[in-house]
Amino acid sequence: MLALSRSAYDAILDHARADAPREACGALLGARGDDRVLAEAARRVPNVADAPRVTYELDSEATLAVFDEAEATGRDVVGFYHSHPAGPAELSDTDRERASWPGYVYVLASLAARPPTLDAWRWTGDTFEREPVTVEE
Repeated sequence: MLALSRSAYDAILDHARADAPREACGALLGARGDDRVLAEAARRVPNVADAPRVTYELDSEATLAVFDEAEATGRDVVGFYHSHPAGPAELSDTDRERASWPGYVYVLASLAARPPTLDAWRWTGDTFEREPVTVEE
């Protein structure tokens, strides 16, 4: 299960709206348990994809800076997020093909849904497994 703090949830949706029609992307900081991941904070990472309206690529330097922040603050990078400004609330084939962080949570913010939705999956290294999402106040 993925538990998002209210501030992380709001930050993801704010970023998705601000970057539309481009896909927004970023990393999640928090703590990892056996069957629960807590994402306390969301950090924006520039989307450096060649076609940012239909795909995303995390900027490597900014991503490493988030890992440094996590280490400095005693937290973990627990996952990543991106948005589909007009697309479905499902991971695309490209999203699935480019997944490269086994054990991490991948959050998708779909702005096409009304209201917008956040869904999550955990990448096993072979497949994505859907994760229930809760928001904690």
